[in-house]
Amino acid sequence: MTRVAFVTGGTRGIGKAIVQRLSEDGFKVAAGYSGNDEAAQATAKALGVMVVKGNVGSFDDCARAVKDVETELGPID
Repeated sequence: MTRVAFVTGGTRGIGKAIVQRLSEDGFKVAAGYSGNDEAAQATAKALGVMVVKGNVGSFDDCARAVKDVETELGPID
């Protein structure tokens, strides 16, 4: 069974490197981001991962993002 990871701040810098490594290790990966749509789409295209926009400071945004990821990729490990 393929494991699922959700990395907040996953479209740039260290977060993007974590997303890349998890993807290379066979995980299905969702990369969270809060504002830079262009960087998010570039990450999705380059790494073949799901991107999810939201604000980690908002409980409702977090709940929605987790639901979106689990609907598309399965339960988050």
